[in-house]
Amino acid sequence: MPISTQQFASDNYAGACPEALDAMLAANSGSATAYGEDEWTQRAADNFRTLFGGDAEVFFVFNGTAANSLALAALCQSYHSVICSAAAHVETDECGAPEFFSNGSKLLAATSVDGKLTPDAIRQLATSRSDIHFPKPRVVTITQPTETGLVYTIDEVRAISAVCRELGLKLHMDGARFAHACASLGCDPAEISWKAGVDVLCFGGTKNGMAVGEAVIFFDRALAQDFDYRCKQAGQLASKMRFLSAPWIGLLESGAWLRNARHGNDCARRLAAAIADLPDVSPIFPVEANALFLSAPAPVLDALRARGWRFYTFIGGGARFMFAWDAQVERVDELARDIREACLAVAA
Repeated sequence: MPISTQQFASDNYAGACPEALDAMLAANSGSATAYGEDEWTQRAADNFRTLFGGDAEVFFVFNGTAANSLALAALCQSYHSVICSAAAHVETDECGAPEFFSNGSKLLAATSVDGKLTPDAIRQLATSRSDIHFPKPRVVTITQPTETGLVYTIDEVRAISAVCRELGLKLHMDGARFAHACASLGCDPAEISWKAGVDVLCFGGTKNGMAVGEAVIFFDRALAQDFDYRCKQAGQLASKMRFLSAPWIGLLESGAWLRNARHGNDCARRLAAAIADLPDVSPIFPVEANALFLSAPAPVLDALRARGWRFYTFIGGGARFMFAWDAQVERVDELARDIREACLAVAA
């Protein structure tokens, strides 16, 4: 059943943006070679190479779980381990898929207050043991932005990469909201990916205006060896691949990938600013992308639910509000008014 009024519980609630839909409709005209051997897939991959300014290997899969899990599996053997933040999506929300697709590579989770992984945490886990009884650290994965909505700066990614190079580790970036990080930092996509030392990036489309689909980008082409076979075995090789790849053409060639992200980020900041003066209500984390984690008394949250608002509280301990490409500014303002009224009612 469709939701009659817009909600901000998840950016997965949003539909597909016009640029992505128009490109898919254009690809629907006539027939095309199957399994990615079509002009649309080639054009989409070339668009990514242009965007990043390098000769990357690009693959298209259905969802983020497959993108992250298959990318990590390509970098690991079953006796290896992957270092991540304890709040990372691969650790908390992939249902064991990274371990499954790698035939058992272990995730080593570093405790993190804000969801970010630090060079010191990586070094501590990677050097804690070197005996044959312990899974050998092989990969570091960071989520950009993090599950708490924080953005790794260029210098932070470079510092993590430097530790990885020193310790012989590969660096993977879960970029389900990578566009939002680019919009937040105002930087070229290459600056926080391969130029900063990232080996493999999973570039998210679903949370940025596409109906379905993610891109797995290998900046080191040697690491992509046999990745097409992994995709096939995992049920991620679309027979009509043009319908996965063509929407990327719409996003990338029109610039919608960045406009969509900027709008989501702006709406998160708009809500934060509108309620900044309220007592007992505050962001749990700085608002750096398209997420606002709100700390508020339980009666305030109950009042919001009673008014029909949907939100999750499983991350960070407060109410999480996510803003997608289609977030209605007037609806954001309505949420701000309801939060204000709920606060005043509880105070009274």
